[in-house]
Amino acid sequence: MDPQTLPAREQEIYQRIRQQYKVAFEPLKVGGVRLNLLKMTDLEEILDGKDPLQNVSEFPFWVRLWEAAIVLSEFLAGQQFDPGTTVLELGAGLAAPGLTAAACGCETTLSDYEELILDFARVSAAASNVSGVDFTILDWLDPPAMERFDVIIGAEILFREDFFEPLLALLRQALKPGGVVYLAHDVRRKSLKPFLEQAEKEYRIAASMRKLRSLEEDREILLTRLQPLS
Repeated sequence: MDPQTLPAREQEIYQRIRQQYKVAFEPLKVGGVRLNLLKMTDLEEILDGKDPLQNVSEFPFWVRLWEAAIVLSEFLAGQQFDPGTTVLELGAGLAAPGLTAAACGCETTLSDYEELILDFARVSAAASNVSGVDFTILDWLDPPAMERFDVIIGAEILFREDFFEPLLALLRQALKPGGVVYLAHDVRRKSLKPFLEQAEKEYRIAASMRKLRSLEEDREILLTRLQPLS
């Protein structure tokens, strides 16, 4: 990916980011979708030994392309969406699933809690030649009035139990009647089981295990579908 080919607005954002961080584009191919994701390259310095399964309140989850995000992206790339399907990605981070949905023709909104994160996603969308994407700051503890979506997605967003109820409240607010939620998480995430136990009071839950092979170690990712009971 040649950054010089970015449109003027995204080029300006990219140059601003480069002044603060070491960055590069990482290609990602899922199904028939090809993305170019802007990400930080000096992760060891940024993460400073933090463990995403232990230091959950301190870990900057958005800086990594998680295995769960790849699995969710692969799943979305294999779906046949109706024209005009609206998708909201929660905790988008590097936004691979949301950009995949947009590349598949969905009207996609990427959300996260910080403008810097959305700036990375804006550049990635332009670098991937993906259109039809909106970007919004979304605080689960104080969500704004917003439209409802056909599909809500999220990868590695269940890491704090005190966010369970705000997340469920947000899903009630943002999901259309008859809509569906798709989530993907590493099976080792301790907060996954208690969240699903809480969510099953309101949703029919189906789950499947996906294994993502890598040179380091195989990762087992739980892909879950939540559909409102009523």
